Amino acid sequence: MKKAYLFPGQGSQKTGMGADHYRFQPDFKKRCDQADEILGYSLTDVMFNGPDDTLTQTRYTQPALFLHSYALFETLGHKPDMLAGHSLGEYTALTAAGVIAFEDALKAVGRRGELMQYAAEKQPGAMAAIIGLDDSTVEEICSKCSEESDEVVVPANYNTKGQLVISGHSGLVEQAMEQMKSAGAKIVKKLPVSGGFHSVLMDPAKQELDKTIDTLDFAEPQAAVYSNVTGTGSTDPAVLKENLKKQLLNPVRWTQTLEQMHRDGTRHFIEIGSGNVLQGLVKRTLTGVEISGFN
Repeated sequence: MKKAYLFPGQGSQKTGMGADHYRFQPDFKKRCDQADEILGYSLTDVMFNGPDDTLTQTRYTQPALFLHSYALFETLGHKPDMLAGHSLGEYTALTAAGVIAFEDALKAVGRRGELMQYAAEKQPGAMAAIIGLDDSTVEEICSKCSEESDEVVVPANYNTKGQLVISGHSGLVEQAMEQMKSAGAKIVKKLPVSGGFHSVLMDPAKQELDKTIDTLDFAEPQAAVYSNVTGTGSTDPAVLKENLKKQLLNPVRWTQTLEQMHRDGTRHFIEIGSGNVLQGLVKRTLTGVEISGFN
C-alpha cells in the first residue's frame, strides 16, 4: 500500500505544539535547538509558550509550523511514496523529500513569513471560507465581482469539494461573501488573517521571495512532491523550483492534489504536524483510504 505524507500550513498552529516531544525525544530537541541557533532567536519559546498573538504573526507562524512538522517527520524513520504540503507545507514536503537542506529551508520559510506580512501591511486584504457551493459558482461570483471593480477577489484554496477559500481586497471579499450567501452557501466565514494570501495582493513579496528561492539548491527528491499550483507530482528539481515560485500568487489546488495522489496509488495518507485539518480534507475528498496523523 502506497503512503503519502501531508504537511499542514498556516492556521494549524497551536501554542504548546511540540513541547512534549522536546522534553522526551532527544532528536526532536536537537533539531529545535539547531533552529533557534540558525534563526538567532528562540523560535521554540514562541512555539511552546506563545503568547497566541505572537505565534499567529506570519513571521513566526511559518517557521514554527515548518520546524514542528519537519522535526516530527525525522522521528518517524519511514520513507513515504509521495509527499505534499498545504501552502507553507510545500516547503516542509520539499525538505522532507531531500530537495532542500533543512537550514536553507528554515531561513527561506522565515523570509517568506516576513515578506508575506510585509505584503499584507502594504496591501491589506482578507480571506473567507465558503462551504456548500460548487467550485464553478464560487469562481463565477469572484470573477464577476472583480470585473465590476478595480479590486480583486479570487479563489485561493480549493480545499475539498464544496469547500473553498477566497482571497482579495477586503471590501470586495465582503461583497463576494454576500453574493455567496445569496447563492446558497451553507457557511460563509471570514478568516482571522491580515492578508489576501494566494492572490495578486502578495505581489509586493514575490520578487524578493523569488530571489530567496533562487539562492536555494534543489536536489532530486527521494519521492515525488506534489505542487499546490498544478496538483501534480514531480521528481524534477527544476519543475519543483518553478512551481514553488508560482505558489505565492496562485491558488492551492488541494482537492486536485489529493485526487491525483489517489490516482497515483496512495491509499494511506498521514498528516505530520499540528492539528488534523488535512486529515479532515482527505476524508471529505476520498473514499476507501486509510487516514492517520502524527502530531
